[in-house]
Amino acid sequence: MEKVVLAFSGGLDTSFCVKYLKHEKGLDIYSAIANTGGFSDEELKNIEAGAYNLGVTKHTTLDVTDVYYRNCIRYMIYGNILKNNTYPLSVSSERIFQAYAIVDYARKIGAKYIAHGSTGAGNDQIRFDLTFQIIAPEIEIITPIRDLTLSREAEIDYLKKHGVEKDWKKMEYSINKGLWGTSVGGKETLTSNKSLPQEAYPSQPTNEEPTELTIEFNKGEIASVNGETFATPVDAIRKIEAIGASYAIGRDTHVGDTIIGIKGRVGFEAAAPMLIIKAHHLLEKHTLTKWQMYWKEQLSNWYGMLLHEAQYVEPVMRDIEKFLDNSQENVTGKVILKLYPYRFELVGIESDKDLMNSGFGDYGEVNKGWSGDDVKGFTTILGNQLKIFNKVNEGSLDIK
Repeated sequence: MEKVVLAFSGGLDTSFCVKYLKHEKGLDIYSAIANTGGFSDEELKNIEAGAYNLGVTKHTTLDVTDVYYRNCIRYMIYGNILKNNTYPLSVSSERIFQAYAIVDYARKIGAKYIAHGSTGAGNDQIRFDLTFQIIAPEIEIITPIRDLTLSREAEIDYLKKHGVEKDWKKMEYSINKGLWGTSVGGKETLTSNKSLPQEAYPSQPTNEEPTELTIEFNKGEIASVNGETFATPVDAIRKIEAIGASYAIGRDTHVGDTIIGIKGRVGFEAAAPMLIIKAHHLLEKHTLTKWQMYWKEQLSNWYGMLLHEAQYVEPVMRDIEKFLDNSQENVTGKVILKLYPYRFELVGIESDKDLMNSGFGDYGEVNKGWSGDDVKGFTTILGNQLKIFNKVNEGSLDIK
């Protein structure tokens, strides 16, 4: 029997793939979950047990959390990246690292095939296929859900036919968990006017009393959370996620353009990304110059778009990362936030690099680094270009 490595999450799609690859294709199935930090040890054990119950030959967990943070998450923080000003790329950013891990494992065991459970109407099929084609052109790709054009109901019926018993009600929703957030898809996200029910989200609120959260950054990276330091930034992110998720912070619905050209809609919960990105952005407003902020916004927007659209291996991404690295030299300080159920406020920052504390003046109050006459002369010169245009064109700048 030929070996196939199945990118396995334990959800409906990959559960179907196990049975299909076994019964219809006659393949020797090696399932692997590439964990990007979203699963506890207990959850990983349950996923492993589920894989063996479905009939895989061997299951393995591939941990890529640190690689994912070092090569991607920190740049999304540096860039304050929110797709369409909403989505922190919770799922789209992790696929490349999962794909690399799957390929490494497939080569290790000598697998002829790699399989994944992506549908034919989403972005993940492109992300996985493109990465596999580039880094492992010798390995064939199998995509049962896409090739058979299956609905979730059809997958459930097939699994029931093969004696699989699961919580089918829970499987009505497609959930992808990672360190940088969790996406949630279901029948509501296939519409334009319905929202996900509260119970569809994996985390539920447990706190109602407001609290303060202090995140300290050192050159753009998280240094402490409420004064507590951590062995790695990954641990700090997990701490922030635990605090924010207890207030159900970071829930939203993203609407955007897919790689294949149709509009897509997905729910997500991402407490840590939203708190970290907004805190980091506020600190940058205080510590970077106007033109640093401007060019960061331009390049970060492109970085997020290319990352979302499966272009991580494009060399320009390394060029943008060098810019983002350099931009964080002075992004050091503490940011104070106030957390409430379902929302948060940015209170302020404390930083030795705060450009507001320059002593040149107090905005809207007192000028200290210049005189009134300086401003009059500056304004006269600043207006020359428009004065010239208005005179030559006989008052064309008048508002009527």
